[in-house]
Parts: sequence; structure tokens; C-alpha cells
Amino acid sequence: MKKFDSIRPYFDSEVSQVLAELSDNRRFLKMLLSSGGFNRLRFLPFSRKILSIFLKNKIKKIKNVSDYQNEFESIVLKVVKNSINKFTVSGIENLDKDKGYLFISNHRDITLDSALLNLILHQNKFKTTYNAVGNNLLSEKWASDLMRLNKSFIIDRSDKSKRDIYKSLNLASEFIFNAIKNKNESIWIAQKQGRSKDGNDFTDPSVIKMIHLHGRKKTSINKYLNDLNVIPVAISYEKDPNDILKAQELFLTDLSQSYEKDRKEDLKSIFEGIVGQKGDVNLIIGNKIIFNEDSYEHCSDQITNAIKDSYKLQSTNYAAAIMQGKLNKKNFESSKIDESIEFLNDRLKQIPEEMEPYLLDQYSNPTIAR
Repeated sequence: MKKFDSIRPYFDSEVSQVLAELSDNRRFLKMLLSSGGFNRLRFLPFSRKILSIFLKNKIKKIKNVSDYQNEFESIVLKVVKNSINKFTVSGIENLDKDKGYLFISNHRDITLDSALLNLILHQNKFKTTYNAVGNNLLSEKWASDLMRLNKSFIIDRSDKSKRDIYKSLNLASEFIFNAIKNKNESIWIAQKQGRSKDGNDFTDPSVIKMIHLHGRKKTSINKYLNDLNVIPVAISYEKDPNDILKAQELFLTDLSQSYEKDRKEDLKSIFEGIVGQKGDVNLIIGNKIIFNEDSYEHCSDQITNAIKDSYKLQSTNYAAAIMQGKLNKKNFESSKIDESIEFLNDRLKQIPEEMEPYLLDQYSNPTIAR
């Protein structure tokens, strides 16, 4: 496993040391104090020191990755309880506990998309997944530590030479193959790089090429994917806590043809995604896809269609399309639609008029795609 040391999750033997270092990490402690979760401590003298001692006592019982994930499960359950109105799931019966899978999912929230799937897997006695995460999210060491403790592995997206990029992506490809075929573990990966900020869910062929990189000289892409047991996952949120941030990024990108992210923007999105109200959330685990053509584009289209067909449209999806004149309100005699229109109007009041289409599009586009 040493060949994977630069990208792999942490081993059980490393957990205690990493947690101890996190408990002393000033930047991590500062983030926790500013998150709103420790308001009673925040303004006390020596607040960081007090929080550090609290964390050290808290982590004494965490000795391995399983312990850490049990603790993480309790956090995700609190997120569900405090920020989700109704969480519905279907498709767990499509899985076999004795198999490893490649879960390919649409991507709306940086951490919750995979966390909610893993909550369901854990509750149903399945092994949780190794989660693919771009190194663009790991600008802070403490963020990298938290993700690698929670079974995340790194997809390197750095600006490197073509040779170095190839080597790092090939390593990730081999890690995925090794986890599923040799260790009978499962992998979660998003269908494209980054979140779907405009609500259009599609599978990027470059992601499929990366997955295949390790075996491309030996096996056709359709056979390779069939061997990896690809399961499509569709997740939908009635309300996106980051909808305004996404609309702003799309608007500014269109305005100047480029967008320079603040180094803390992704961390802010992670925090908002966790604590913000999400309304109803639906997660659908699909059937294993059988691929028949040796074509990256065809395989990508199959995954895209499977996710789109499973995606459960929320009331906000219909409401946004109605507000844009793409659907007729007369066809929807529902108070839920009226509530969603009111919610979206409240969101629109918080942004300039020229940004409004970007916010509405991310809600309406799934409806139009269907």
C-alpha cells in the first residue's frame, strides 16, 4: 500500500496521532470557534486552550477509523435532524453486502452527498465508501486530515506538468481498482469535477477516462466498468444553502470569463452546506449499470441518463420553472409549490437583479432536463 501513501485515507494506526495534532492546530481551533458551535467558549479568555482540552478528552475513545466514523455518524444524524425536513431513501435493496461498488453520483454539496449515502450504508450494515476528493479542497492541512480520517482519498488537480498529472491520475485510478477488485471495498466519486452549480447533472467523460486509466491498455472501458460494479446515485435537495454563492460564481464567471475563488470559499461552502436548511432531501441508489459499448461518451451518457431518470424533482424545481415561465402554474394545485415560490422570492431579494436567472436556473434546470 505504500505506493498509495500520498493519496490514501489514514490507517487505524495513524488515527490517534492525527486527532492529537488536530486538537492542537490553531487554525482548526479558530475555525471551530467561528463556526457557531462553541459560542459559550468563543468569548472566554484562553478559549482556544479550553477547546483544545475539550477535544483531547473527546477523542480519547477514538482509536481507529471505525470509531471515528461512528462519531461522524452522530454528527451526520444531527445534520439530518436539524437541517432536513424529510430525508427519503430508496434502492438499498439493490446492493449486496459481499460486493464492492463504484458509486457514481451527481454532485450538489461538497460533503453531504457522500456523507448521506454513507449514513444509509452504515445504518444498513454495509461497509462505508472510500470517497474521492479533489486536492483543491485541501488547502488547509486540518481539512485534509478530517477528510482522510473519514476514508477520503485524493484526486490531484494541481497545476503540474502533463507527465506529473498523468502519474497522479493513474495512481488514483489504480487505487479505485485495487479497492473494489482486491479489497472488496466501495468507492464514491462525483460524475464530474466540482459541484453542479447550474443544476445540470451530466457525467464528464474525462472522469470515466481517469477511472479507466490504470486498465486502458488491457481492457475496454465497458468491460472495465462492468467489473467495477457501477451504481448510479441521485441526490436532490429542496433547498440549497449555497444557492446564492453558486449563482454569484456563475454570474461573475460569465461577466469576466474567469472566477478567482477565495482560498476559504470552499470551506465556507462546506460549513453552509452542513448547517443551512435543506428542506426535503431524497437519495436514490440505482441498479448496477451494464455497459455495452467501448466508448467513453456512450458510457458517460448511460450514467447521466440513469442519474437523471432517478432524480426526484422537488417543489422548488417546479416553482423555479413556473417563475421563469417554463411551466404553467395551473398544472400545480399545491400549497407546497406556493411555499417554494415564496422561498425563492426571498432568496432573490438578497441578490442583484442581474444574478436572478443564475439562481433560478439551478433549481429549474433539473425540471427541464426531465
